[in-house]
Order: sequence, then structure tokens, then C-alpha cells
Amino acid sequence: MTETIPAPQALLEAALYADDLGAAENFYGTVLGLQRVTRAEGRHVFFRIGPMMLLIFRADATQLGASDLSLPVPPHGATGEGHVCFAATAPEIQAWADRLSACGIAIEADFHWPNGARSIYFRDPAGNSLEFSEPRLWFPDA
Repeated sequence: MTETIPAPQALLEAALYADDLGAAENFYGTVLGLQRVTRAEGRHVFFRIGPMMLLIFRADATQLGASDLSLPVPPHGATGEGHVCFAATAPEIQAWADRLSACGIAIEADFHWPNGARSIYFRDPAGNSLEFSEPRLWFPDA
């Protein structure tokens, strides 16, 4: 008998990759104000975002597999720029655009989608594409 399993309802973590963990830690911790949870020198730095985690890994380190054999996480990694979108209200997006500009971080795109939701796009020091967008981009009733 096949049991029906509900579809996942939330993300717990998302990962991006960066070669310079110090620059990533400074950017995500200082510019974006995220709370750092842990750091393993040369391997990763993890940040809390509300009820989820943003994991920044060095791809060359994670492709080797777990550094702690009691935690058998399979090897993983990516090359090239990743993408993460942070949810924000319209006033928060404007405040973020102002803060990023004040920090010398270029806004690559600032526009309204056909449904009226606003997004701004910018890059972290590793070149990952980051976005702030109104949740109504995907959820019109939000």
C-alpha cells in the first residue's frame, strides 16, 4: 500500500558558494545584518534568516565531503553564480536600495513585474545574484 506524503511546505536552508568566506561573512553579517550562527574556517559560514538558514560554502571544501566523519553529509558544491531572493515589503525594498547604494553596492535591476511586485537585484562579493522582492511576486494575496 502506498502512503500519501504531503509535499514540502517550507525551505529550511539554502546554499550559496563563495571562495572568500571572510568577504561573505562581512557582507551578509554587516551589510545585510544577518545573524551568524557558525563558521568553520576554510569551509563554511552559516546565517539565520527568520525561520531558515542561509549556508555559504566554499565549493572546493564541500566537494570533498564531510570534514567530521560523524556527520556523513554527502559531497556537494556548485560553480558559477547562484541566486537567492529575500522577501521584503515595498518600503523595505526602498530602504534596502538606499542602504546598498550607501554601501557602494550597485543595484543591477530595479523594476516592477507585470503583477506590480517590485524587485531589486544586486551581487554579493562572490558574484551571487541576490534579490529583494515583494512576496506578491509569487503569492498575489500576500
